[in-house]
Amino acid sequence: MTIAALIVAAGRGTRAKGQIPKQWRRLAGRLVAEHTLDAFRREPRIDTIVIVLHPDDQEQSTDLAARGYLVAPGGHDRAQSVRNGLAALENTGTRRVLIHDVARPCVTGGTINAVIDALDTSPGAAPALAVTDALWTGNDGRVTGARDRLGLYRAQTPQGFDFDAIRAAHAAFSGAAADDVEVARAAGLTVAIVPGDEDNLKITLPGDFARAERILRDRNGH
Repeated sequence: MTIAALIVAAGRGTRAKGQIPKQWRRLAGRLVAEHTLDAFRREPRIDTIVIVLHPDDQEQSTDLAARGYLVAPGGHDRAQSVRNGLAALENTGTRRVLIHDVARPCVTGGTINAVIDALDTSPGAAPALAVTDALWTGNDGRVTGARDRLGLYRAQTPQGFDFDAIRAAHAAFSGAAADDVEVARAAGLTVAIVPGDEDNLKITLPGDFARAERILRDRNGH
């Protein structure tokens, strides 16, 4: 069973501030993207890794290709970037694919393997955390109402799929999608939920770098 990881790294991450996109900033002594790629390289069940890059990141593209990664061009939105990454895997014999945000550098082997295992019985699987906080609606800085949190989850990546099924789902999908689970469900695919990890944060805002660095340094013991 050939399993690929598709790392989406074409965004500019403007909410994270900084002079360069967040995936090329340093975190615990290395680039954010390097931490993310290494998380998948460490897993013996992952056969191929493709990374989707913005056209402006040619320098990184050349280096990554020289190191054995497949490189695909980013699209006009996330869904198109994923489609480009899937196309790059077309002739690799891939049967399953795990699609992951480059800005989640703290993902563990446990989460990766839980998603892979769930694909034995479902065409799709993804980690998520049940919502435990109270939920409000608001407007103009004031609370306007409350929402029931029962059955609500915070989605994470990697989101794993049967390769042919997610390719067909993306080919049939139009419009914007928050993630690949949305695309899969629009095509009628069942997506299993596996336990998420609070440490598997997505770096989005400036303060997230400090939290991610603490997680990585604590995990590595220094």
